[in-house]
Amino acid sequence: MDTHTSNIYLFKALDAYPYQLEETIEALNYALSYDDKNVIALCLMANLHADSLTDYETAKHYFEAAVASDMEMPSIYPDYIYTLIANEDFDEAEKLIDFAKTLKATDKAVLELLLGYVYEATARYKEAISQYKLAIEKGRNNFFNSYVNGEVERVKKKLPKKKKKRKKQSKKTKRKENKKNRSKK
Repeated sequence: MDTHTSNIYLFKALDAYPYQLEETIEALNYALSYDDKNVIALCLMANLHADSLTDYETAKHYFEAAVASDMEMPSIYPDYIYTLIANEDFDEAEKLIDFAKTLKATDKAVLELLLGYVYEATARYKEAISQYKLAIEKGRNNFFNSYVNGEVERVKKKLPKKKKKRKKQSKKTKRKENKKNRSKK
């Protein structure tokens, strides 16, 4: 009975999020009071704290509880990684991406995109671009690939501009130019 009641409150929270936050929080609190290890409820609570309240530390706490409840659930990782990036926990995000890539059914293209975000946030622009291109290779739909192409173009603008080198003129060419300039005078 408790699991059934927990699910009813979870569905209410899912239905209310993100437009009715008060109802979402109330339903999540009830759902978690019936089942404090419900991974979906923990992830939704984490997302609420990260996205709506920008309380990344609390969000991390809920994501950690979700991972502790079920490490094999692939839907945990993209939002958790994005929260780590937003909180500037880049090393932790990279480690979690490496782990998530080993799991079955994780969206590898999204994980590659998130790794690109880590590289971009740490000013490794060339690595970010190559990571975004890898995400495009693994992407399964045109909308995703189009979005990532936009990211590639955006990051290319951040690359330092190369200065054009002047070609050195040979001594003979310089002498000829000097002679021409003297003869014109």
